[in-house]
Amino acid sequence: MTEKNANRLIDEKSPYLLMHAHNPVDWYPWGEEAFKRAFDEDRPIFLSIGYATCHWCHVMEHEAFSDPKIAALMNETFVNIKVDREERPDIDGIYMAVCQMMTGGGGWPLTIIMTPDRKPIFATTYIPPKGAFGRSGMVELVPQIKDLWEKDRARLLASAEHVFAELLCATGESPGERLDLRVLEAAFKTLWDTFDNIHGGFGAAPKFPTPHRSMFLLRYWTRTKDERALQMVKKTLGAMHEGGIFDQLGGGFHRYSTDGQWLVPHFEKMLYDQAMISMACTEAYLATGDKQFERSARQTLDYVLRDMTSPEGGFFSAEDADSEGAEGKFYLWTKEEVLETLGKKDGEVFCKAFGVLEKGNFKEEATGDAVRTNVLHRAMSLEDLTKLLGMQITDLEVLLDHSVKKMLAARAKRVRPSRDDKVLTDWNGLMVVALSKAARAFNETKFTKAAKRAVDFILADMRRQDGRLLHRYRDGKADILGFVDDHAFLIWGLIELYEATFEIRYLKEAVAINKDLLIHFWDEEVGGLYFSPDDGEALLVRQKEIYDGAIPSGNSVSMLNFLRLAKMTLENKLDERAAKIGRTFAEAVRRAPASHAMLLAALDLGLGPSFEIVLVGDLKSEDFERMRTALSGNLLPNVVLLHRPVGTDPTEIDTITGFTVAHEQKNNKATAYICTDRACKEPTTDPEWMLTRIRKGHDQVQGRKTRNK
Repeated sequence: MTEKNANRLIDEKSPYLLMHAHNPVDWYPWGEEAFKRAFDEDRPIFLSIGYATCHWCHVMEHEAFSDPKIAALMNETFVNIKVDREERPDIDGIYMAVCQMMTGGGGWPLTIIMTPDRKPIFATTYIPPKGAFGRSGMVELVPQIKDLWEKDRARLLASAEHVFAELLCATGESPGERLDLRVLEAAFKTLWDTFDNIHGGFGAAPKFPTPHRSMFLLRYWTRTKDERALQMVKKTLGAMHEGGIFDQLGGGFHRYSTDGQWLVPHFEKMLYDQAMISMACTEAYLATGDKQFERSARQTLDYVLRDMTSPEGGFFSAEDADSEGAEGKFYLWTKEEVLETLGKKDGEVFCKAFGVLEKGNFKEEATGDAVRTNVLHRAMSLEDLTKLLGMQITDLEVLLDHSVKKMLAARAKRVRPSRDDKVLTDWNGLMVVALSKAARAFNETKFTKAAKRAVDFILADMRRQDGRLLHRYRDGKADILGFVDDHAFLIWGLIELYEATFEIRYLKEAVAINKDLLIHFWDEEVGGLYFSPDDGEALLVRQKEIYDGAIPSGNSVSMLNFLRLAKMTLENKLDERAAKIGRTFAEAVRRAPASHAMLLAALDLGLGPSFEIVLVGDLKSEDFERMRTALSGNLLPNVVLLHRPVGTDPTEIDTITGFTVAHEQKNNKATAYICTDRACKEPTTDPEWMLTRIRKGHDQVQGRKTRNK
């Protein structure tokens, strides 16, 4: 302990744990010291799990953990442990599953009371300081648990054993028959049935972005040409970009919308949301050519590069919802503030464009009361606004662009929400995917440079000496042995970065890290990947995850990676592993296909048709650039790309793939070899003919499959 009046959390790196370092609660970080004390003193454990940008975690810290009386009760009764769920998703995953088993729900802050051997006896989320409306608060709950522990422990221990037994059975596996086209169709039907045709998105409030659903729907549209799939993507992503969930001044997306119209957000900004939504918008742009989706992706990525990038090149985790003790205060505006910033004339135009009202459009989530402040959103289209104002659209665009810059400058003078500045390998992997996809689609070198810088930082500074990936970096130190998501998402990023740059070192790293993944996470008996490595900390259970929640599961992304690497390297065992993941979780996927959207995107690739394209030529030549641009300007989700340079034989790529050695330029021009089902067609030097062959091959194979159904 390095600071007076601080508890043991003062020596931690996590911003969330440091937030509690001056609580009067005698907090321990997760570790053997805490468990030994619990055993030695025969005390139950109070486990509290949250994260730095969690609003209700802030509330509970302020109301309960900062209260000396409540802290005294906790210190007398428990050994108290605090965990950052983003640092230790393995611990969070286990005890969130427990909470869902015991209560039917979950969320953060997550509160678990457990025995010294870590078996849970009680689970809930936020606990108020005092009870009300039949719900116990901390001042009632802690003495109740103390009394039960001392007088009726046998009942508590029996409950703990029952929960533990259920947890052991809940492996996540649900083996079944091979997944096929029918599960893609079932997912599409579910999404169509729950689609909000007025506001976009799925279901009612609150609405979450779920961009991997849009990515699945784009693949379904590519496969079937069903325009309803594309309609859902366009409506959802377009409404999100125009809504309050999007930061209209600074770019980037908030966590979710509290209403059904994407107007009033929960204001925290998570790195993974920026990454996943940018991917979906980039793919939507490639599918439609609609510049709105390009703007959405660019503005989101620009926000990350501007506000969420570390000096080392990695990307920070999140920005808080709260500032100056109030949620959303940094982002909200009264009409008077807008007019004061922009002047009456330009301010009135801005207010019409961005839905700013005198009475306000923002209501407190807890009370529903209007507070005269406004969430900025695109309330009118440019076309409607020009008609209303009698302006030329170009003049209006210039005026609004200038106004946005002035408003952003004014906002910069406010107290900014706190930033969680830890760097996580898994979320950074997702951001590398997003940047690499955007770099190709928009021919934007700054995105390529940012992706390369992040990857080079992770590979250099977020590994152990033996080369194993680490999960978290902060304040000059990397720690915590990597989880399945760290490996899967970084491999995905490396594959995308290779296809964006054709730098062979990134493909070689993807292959090497994928080997580590299989060694330490693959279940040889049943199939699928465990969340934690075989040489990681032993917890209550070793889980497998397949559900695609706020971010895709490591198993879903690994299925996609295995299929792509199999096509790039001709490693047939990777095809087998991908198919095994599908069979391992088949029944869970069939029961709720729309909840496994990223796995279905991988399944779409596995079912085919798919294409391996080898581009042979000089990267700097004009004819090669035309060939590459033809590919990067179209949505071709089931194409993998390889580059074979000229002038050396054999090349590094030949040693990795085993099938490119005979591929040469034709007529001294950049040449494309189009391969499918392990066979290559006649090469071509014509970019349009290359695209025609891909489309024709897709239509022929798809037509054959449709006839054979």
